[in-house]
Amino acid sequence: MATIRLVFAFILSFAQFMSPYFTMFFKGIDSFYEEWSPEMAYTEDYAVNFEKDPNKDFVILNLTDVQLTNKEAYGDAGKLAEATIAKAIADTQPDLITLTGDNSWSQMGYVKLVQVIDSYGIPWAPVMGNHDGENGKWKPENWCAQLMYKAKNCVFKFGPKDMGIGNYIINIKENGKIIHTLYMMDTHSNTSLEIGGYDHLWDNQLEWYAWAVKGTNAIAGKTVESSVFFHIPCIQYRYAWNEAKFNPETGKYENSDYADSFGVNGEWCCSPDYDNGFFALAKELGSTKNMIAGHDHINSSSIMYEGIRLSYGLKCGSGCYWDSTMNGASTLTINSDGNAVFAHHYVDPDSLNIK
Repeated sequence: MATIRLVFAFILSFAQFMSPYFTMFFKGIDSFYEEWSPEMAYTEDYAVNFEKDPNKDFVILNLTDVQLTNKEAYGDAGKLAEATIAKAIADTQPDLITLTGDNSWSQMGYVKLVQVIDSYGIPWAPVMGNHDGENGKWKPENWCAQLMYKAKNCVFKFGPKDMGIGNYIINIKENGKIIHTLYMMDTHSNTSLEIGGYDHLWDNQLEWYAWAVKGTNAIAGKTVESSVFFHIPCIQYRYAWNEAKFNPETGKYENSDYADSFGVNGEWCCSPDYDNGFFALAKELGSTKNMIAGHDHINSSSIMYEGIRLSYGLKCGSGCYWDSTMNGASTLTINSDGNAVFAHHYVDPDSLNIK
């Protein structure tokens, strides 16, 4: 049945499937990227801007690593992911949905996910994961980016050239003033063979981030609290987990300095094996208080480490591999002072009415 549904879906979605290819061929890929240099003046309209309702918190719902193949997307695994998303949205009533990479493991799976997320009429902002570049044979990451960019409610931007795909900024404003900034950043895929392991943020991305933080602060006249969304965690996630000393027998963190930590890690933190300096830069600038990653499907730790909360988003669905007790989504809730609180929202697969 999944195969039949997939064939019908491909026929019905053929125009949407082919549209990114036509755009890349006829318009060219480079036209979607921004020219950037650190000498440029930062302006408010460089970012995507959302106005927060002063009478309620601004809620961001984060989904990560849906990562379904074609057949899975149109079979039972797809139904589970869709039901999980529906439940998380109903429970949290988000103002913005973010996706922290590995959004799909197939092109028709990507088409389906974009259709599902966009159907809610809620603005959404994705970043790329290391597997998003495996969707197709010609310019696969650009195909994915074009598909999301063209979606009605998606605020994805390609960002500056030569930094990967999808480095962009979102400001949350209240009464016209910036109160919180989101930095959406591409952590790429694998490093060179000489270094080995996973990649992360490049030097020019760090320069761009510092430029944007300083520019935002200058406009606001203060240090604006911010959060960074990316796919691959930085190496400090490893350090934090090792220092917090989670005891699986008690379910608690033994190091009293990390008493406000929560979540558990069921696997090794697959960060790069090197420190690219981003965490130190974020500490120095003093703006970023949350980093939110995906990538490791059965990790859900959220640990305050040297003044910055390092969190894994809760995996959505069964794609690739999962732990059914760690299914769901996560939220970042921002109040009128611009302070953000991170939390997990578990969705029990057995509680879902999947037909």
